[in-house]
Amino acid sequence: MKQFTSAEMEERAEAILLRMTLEEKAAQMVQVPVAYVTREEALLWARRGAGSFLHVLGDDAREIQQEALQTRLGIPVLFGIDAIHGHGLNQKATIFPSQLAAACSWDPSLVEEMGRVTAREVAADGLHWTFSPVLCLGRDTRWGRVNETFGEDPYLAGELGYAIVRGYQGDDPADGEHILACAKHYIGYGEAVGGRDSCDTEMTYRKLREVFLPPFARAVEAGVATVMTAYGSIDGTPFTASEKSLRTILKEELGFDGFVVTDWDNVRSLVEKQHVATDLDEASLLAARAGNDMMMTTTAFYESAIRLVKNGKLDERVLDEAVRNILRVKIRFGLFERAEQRGEQEKLGCAEHLASALRLARESVTLLKNDGVLPLGNSVRRVAVIGPNADDIRAQYGDWTYFTHPHPKPKYTAARPYVTLLEGILTLAKERDVDVSYARGCGVMHEECDDLDAAVNAAKNADVILLAIGDVVQQAGEYRDRADLSLSGRQEELFLRLRELGKPIVTVFISTKPLCICRVAEESAALIVAFNGGMFGGQAVAEAVFGALNPAGKLPISFPRHSGQIPVYYNNLPGWHGEKYVDLPETPLFAFGEGMGYSRFAYSDLQADAENLHVSVSMTNLGIRAGSETVQVYLRDLVSSVLTPVKRLVAFQKIALQPGETRRIAFELTRKDFSIVLPDEQTVVEPGDFLVFVGGSSKDEDLISTKISLRE
Repeated sequence: MKQFTSAEMEERAEAILLRMTLEEKAAQMVQVPVAYVTREEALLWARRGAGSFLHVLGDDAREIQQEALQTRLGIPVLFGIDAIHGHGLNQKATIFPSQLAAACSWDPSLVEEMGRVTAREVAADGLHWTFSPVLCLGRDTRWGRVNETFGEDPYLAGELGYAIVRGYQGDDPADGEHILACAKHYIGYGEAVGGRDSCDTEMTYRKLREVFLPPFARAVEAGVATVMTAYGSIDGTPFTASEKSLRTILKEELGFDGFVVTDWDNVRSLVEKQHVATDLDEASLLAARAGNDMMMTTTAFYESAIRLVKNGKLDERVLDEAVRNILRVKIRFGLFERAEQRGEQEKLGCAEHLASALRLARESVTLLKNDGVLPLGNSVRRVAVIGPNADDIRAQYGDWTYFTHPHPKPKYTAARPYVTLLEGILTLAKERDVDVSYARGCGVMHEECDDLDAAVNAAKNADVILLAIGDVVQQAGEYRDRADLSLSGRQEELFLRLRELGKPIVTVFISTKPLCICRVAEESAALIVAFNGGMFGGQAVAEAVFGALNPAGKLPISFPRHSGQIPVYYNNLPGWHGEKYVDLPETPLFAFGEGMGYSRFAYSDLQADAENLHVSVSMTNLGIRAGSETVQVYLRDLVSSVLTPVKRLVAFQKIALQPGETRRIAFELTRKDFSIVLPDEQTVVEPGDFLVFVGGSSKDEDLISTKISLRE
């Protein structure tokens, strides 16, 4: 298919725009939620010229598209879907680890592959557009949507966000195997006060630019086609109505040339939730002027926009700009030449794609503690698998699958293939002639049936106990923020009953996000974090338990010791009097970047060249097994004109070493890595001294450091 130059796209978009009526322009700015309208209403919207439809599949999508193509201008419809970690709303599709679990891999190439596979499967289903990636930061783990993020750090989120956008869109998004990406939620959505989803955001423009903008800037550099606005606000102005954030920063400064779509019914929220507009007409005026090009699900915008233009309150040129942006994306995507994606249905869940999900699951397994019990040796002949999440595929998948969206389906039957932890252990144990007993023990939720005695009996004769705990999908996602991050139900009681047996306990944490698991972590012989590992999360963990896999995952997010300790992200600002609580350590239970394997790595001879901004370090594998280590580089600005973090990630590399091997690892930094944002929002590099840290996690004890001095 022909690739259009920028000039050709502009010329073609302009030619279509000149022929459009006011009504057709207003319709093009509307996205229709098919689940909330009748078939007749959907077809009516197609005839009006609606720009996009949401959550429509198969023959329904084809019918709507054909209706749109038969209109006067024949502008094709964009079909969007929430393919968040794989095309998970389709039972036949490959379900990957969640974004948070995938971020444990610290591997952009695998995350890009996740995007590429997802794109193929979404395209095979006849759809064009995914509302992914989430580039919010998970800095307050009470927030219900932490599992959708790449963690707490702007740099890591930006690198992984760049990778998955490239995977979704490829070099040519019109090739029939790729789809449009959507960077969301712009901006600072995860910073809602108290972790309260879509609530007020304590934000300044300086903080926006320094902390929350970098991942979106990287997505724009990757060529992301669309950006979704957030529900929150900045200094009292909802982001949906913020002309400065949308027009000035995103479109003008970053050079974003795709289109902006609101989040779910954001325009109506200006009236009914945020109370900054008296009615839909005023809300539509605010949203359009601010720079929103497409209004998700607020179909009443159509009538409002027409009224506003006709009564002189809204310049029609605002609609022209929005529609031009939408048309440009449709032209670039090749939608006019190929309105229907003609992907191959047999690619859904094919062997190649399943192998990709397994690779990412393996690289995401994160070992945080090991007293020597792992990997299980030949002396272990009996293993007890216990816990509510040991054989629960819903918990292993997490949010945004066919179980949970677009409406919860509590009685849905899980579609194979998948491997739970119990199934993975049973398979590998059989190969090793190891006996396995199993008992659920208790549920995650309080109202579930528990049988702790059965769990204790199942574990009595075991050499090692594997205990799978965490949360379930009812405790995560939109509308599901948590004030108390303690283990729910009787999970901790189950742990204490098992501990009384005097057996080594390997705890496997299967959860949407970090919870407060201090006692369990401290008293377990080993702790593995799996988060939501997707189809083969159970297999990957089982391989790590038996030593077929040497874990290499690193945390993209910190674990709090207590809900009252939040936020506890690593790149905090200095100045805390006493730097500790009177009743709790100041450090997280586990810190950003932490993770170990069955090899041990040592760092030495750190060198930093201030003139060329070249950093190098020697790393040695001191273990007896080959292993991989993610080498992390952090900076601290020793004196600056504004508060700067105690350290911040600026580079990383994942390195594989053979036993006894030493390698010199080099990093090329840029002056931008040393920059700060001033109160006037200008980004500058101030000369002075910096500390460069290199090591295996963000913890001081895991890093070596040297000083580097920057001149004018």
